[in-house]
Amino acid sequence: MSDNHLHIVSFDVPYPANYGGVIDVFYKVKALAERGVKVHLHCFEYGRQPAECLEDICFSVNYYKRNTKASLLLRQQPYIVCSRHSDALLENLEKDNYNILLEGLHSCDVLLNINNGNRKIFVRTHNVEHEYYQYLARTEKDMKKRMFLLMEAGKLQRFESVLAKADGVFAISPKDYEHFAEYYNKVSLITAYNAFDTVDIMKGKGDFVLYHGNLEVSENYDAAAFLVEVFKDTDVVLKIAGKNPPAFLKQKIAGISNVELIESPDDDAMQDLIRNAHVNILVTAQSTGLKLKLLNALFNGRFCVVNNKMVEGFETNGLLYQADDAESLRKTVAYLMQQTFNDEQIELRKKKMAEFYDLAATTDKLLQLLF
Repeated sequence: MSDNHLHIVSFDVPYPANYGGVIDVFYKVKALAERGVKVHLHCFEYGRQPAECLEDICFSVNYYKRNTKASLLLRQQPYIVCSRHSDALLENLEKDNYNILLEGLHSCDVLLNINNGNRKIFVRTHNVEHEYYQYLARTEKDMKKRMFLLMEAGKLQRFESVLAKADGVFAISPKDYEHFAEYYNKVSLITAYNAFDTVDIMKGKGDFVLYHGNLEVSENYDAAAFLVEVFKDTDVVLKIAGKNPPAFLKQKIAGISNVELIESPDDDAMQDLIRNAHVNILVTAQSTGLKLKLLNALFNGRFCVVNNKMVEGFETNGLLYQADDAESLRKTVAYLMQQTFNDEQIELRKKKMAEFYDLAATTDKLLQLLF
């Protein structure tokens, strides 16, 4: 593997690996480097600082300022794409003929402007982006943001055809795979990378239920608000933890004695919450692939309850409990709060996670496709 060089173009600086998209990028880069691939990482920078640890992992690292001028909103191209156009990036990519992996539709300006030569260019899709933006628009409460999301969704739907120029598309979930395989050739399923590959669960019982996620994102604060309605006026202690919760959610929770909001906990505090909760509950109104927060809960948390949209397209084979409406959520959680997560439960989780999620096999497949 030592002669294999690969350019990876990331939509953001992938460290710290503390939100969905960059978690996948960082741990994929790390896995490839550990297999001997010489990764040339290219990062768009807009708020996150250059990270020294990336220099330790990669063969080379380059940073490019993202252009966030409001005038780009008037372009035909999606804002998330045209704001990542960089002549310097294109020049760096054309200095050699190494294969390229573009992270997300966000990075696909390269497909329009690069001279392929004899190299291959692949795209890792993180969502069916126009569907995701349409969903975010439906749940967004701010009118200006909602209009942006709707406009961007239309542009993304039209722009997606650029994937026909790629030599391969790596879908992140079975549902996404079905979508892309309908329209494009050479589509493969490559599951999400994450920080965990070993089950590490505390046995026993906790005394609260946890929902966690980035509460800046409408998908997550909408789910949190739903769960507040489900569990208020019950005996269940519900903790909601996440980054920058909106004012309306704070107001909704204020005064409800059995619901606690934990604002912007650091990584260690969040992991403590996940491990100490008796039940990790994760629901969504939109199926958008394998959630990394779900993997975290399955590797590190006790009982896990989800709705169908959270695991749509995945064979979970008894790994978790499913409940799809308020009443069934209350009943399922009430039942689980009486159970103890014991040694037998831990061994069963280990067995089922090995069947559900195998990153070593994923990396084997990825290397075969890339080289």
